[in-house]
Amino acid sequence: MPGPEADLLQGTLDVLILKTLSWGPRHGYAIGHWLEESSDEAIRIEEGSLYPALYRMERKGWIEASWGMSELGRRAKFYSLTRDGRARLRAEIATWRRLSGAVGRILEARV
Repeated sequence: MPGPEADLLQGTLDVLILKTLSWGPRHGYAIGHWLEESSDEAIRIEEGSLYPALYRMERKGWIEASWGMSELGRRAKFYSLTRDGRARLRAEIATWRRLSGAVGRILEARV
């Protein structure tokens, strides 16, 4: 059964992917691996969530895909941010900063 992290992730997957791609193109496996590694394995993205999100974001014009060779010499689809994707990332980061500040204030409130 998914834990609370899964519920949070459903609403944040797009921004996490956009942030991952802000450092340059990556293929799907590398995106998932980077998210796991950078979160000390607190965030694990299953292929069943990652690839539909990538396809959805590509349809929205936030990312684009091109074929290339992975570090293992295999053909892979690499995703990169578009101009619209960079704008979306900036907007999402601003929203998350406002939200996390508000949640922090609530959690630190004293009765």
